[in-house]
Amino acid sequence: MSKIIAPEVEFATLLSLTKQATPEIFNHDGGFLNLIEGRWQEPGKPREFHSAIDGSLLGSLPMLDHATAERAVRAAKGEAASWAATDLDERRRRVQAALDLLRPQVDLIGKLLMWEIGKTYKMGFTDIDRAVDGVQWYVDNIEPMLEGRTPLGLVSNIASWNYPMSVLLHAVLVQALAGNAVIAKTPTDGGFISLSLAFALARRAGLPVTLVSGAGGDLSEVLVRNDAVDCLSFVGGRYNGRNIADALASQHKRYMLEMEGVNAYGIWDYSDWNTLADQLKKSYDYGKQRCTAYVRYVVERRLFPRFLETYWDVVRNLKVGNPTLVDQAGDKLPDLAFGPVINARQAQDLDRLYQNALQTGATPLLDGQLDDSLFLPGQDRSAYRAPRALVNLPRQSELYFKEPFGPIDSIVLVDRVEELVGEMNVSNGALVAAVASDDPKWAARTAREIRAFKVGVNKLRSRGDRDEVFGGLGESWKGAFVGGRLLVEAVTNGPESQPVLGNYEDATLLPEKI
Repeated sequence: MSKIIAPEVEFATLLSLTKQATPEIFNHDGGFLNLIEGRWQEPGKPREFHSAIDGSLLGSLPMLDHATAERAVRAAKGEAASWAATDLDERRRRVQAALDLLRPQVDLIGKLLMWEIGKTYKMGFTDIDRAVDGVQWYVDNIEPMLEGRTPLGLVSNIASWNYPMSVLLHAVLVQALAGNAVIAKTPTDGGFISLSLAFALARRAGLPVTLVSGAGGDLSEVLVRNDAVDCLSFVGGRYNGRNIADALASQHKRYMLEMEGVNAYGIWDYSDWNTLADQLKKSYDYGKQRCTAYVRYVVERRLFPRFLETYWDVVRNLKVGNPTLVDQAGDKLPDLAFGPVINARQAQDLDRLYQNALQTGATPLLDGQLDDSLFLPGQDRSAYRAPRALVNLPRQSELYFKEPFGPIDSIVLVDRVEELVGEMNVSNGALVAAVASDDPKWAARTAREIRAFKVGVNKLRSRGDRDEVFGGLGESWKGAFVGGRLLVEAVTNGPESQPVLGNYEDATLLPEKI
């Protein structure tokens, strides 16, 4: 039976609902605006934005130049003093009002995220739902976290496209709750429509938030180095993160730079293959486009046959396709593991990494193919890639030290525990890792040797939120840690005798391994 786009997720319908909910984010021609100086204005230089789902045009990013962005930063800083002086009860009331405005729009935002960044509806809904629930936890528990602390002033946010709600919006609302004015840049690769909707509601609730769009080369200087910026929160790749760290080295301002690493899963003296199968399936959420995705499996050589059997049974049956489709009879398609990667450029880079691995001597283990029944006939599939896996990845392969940020796994076979630890630590620091073994005492002991901030024993670890601290070791993180009370501490000043925990260039203040 032929497929159609489900009527309730057609983009034209979603755009109409967005215009009804937040007409202020559009100009009279239907183009998008920036939120600066407390109002929606400045269409900038429009740049077309296409959906990874089928290549369709979604609209145009309102790209600002450096001078206009500087004006936005100065205006945002101008709101900081009065907001910091606002009573905590009033700040809490306004953040609560923003959450109350967001809740009726959760379904709309979840569906927008399908078109903007290629999430399945389940993943898009989870992204905004976690943001709202997470901020609600801070509203309910903020008072003791702020005792004896004062806001920094203006916090600048530059984040990647993959979690615009549960990472970026969540951080922005907590930063404002803690007494800071906030400016954020929309990710250039996607999420600007849903973020504009959310920021419009936050502004209606009386929060001092500013939202700008623009190229990194035009805006990064003003959003990072400008004297009006008191703190920078960055989520992205190591290349940009290192450049930002270098830029901030001579400036005395707070920062938290979350960057990727090769998150590894080590398997030694293990037999619970059913549990591993469940974890392998979950590891493919959003096509591994997550900073906490597990992309490297380090396996005791004698266990490889059982690992391979488990891996093959799970991964070759994952469904990858257009997340908006239904049968013409109205029946939903089978649950998809994931849809497209963020755009065709990223898909092509995944191809390049895979071919480089083969050319340098890696052995292909799985080269998945797309299923025609999970797409519209003739639709653009340039951003879709099925899972692929490699074994015996040589050190000269680019993937050996690099996170692919997409559905490519590498499997490394080892004969000694020392090899397992070494192969899990190839990226000089990671955000998460896991060790699986039938001997939990051995696993817990080995976990302490892994250079990752969170190491699961017989389980996956994730970014976490609410009362769970999050950070990274080595090159995966620079600056203050976040999560739980530390997210509040990262954007406030406290007694000098209580330094903010983090991973810094000049000194490292690390909590015990979590």
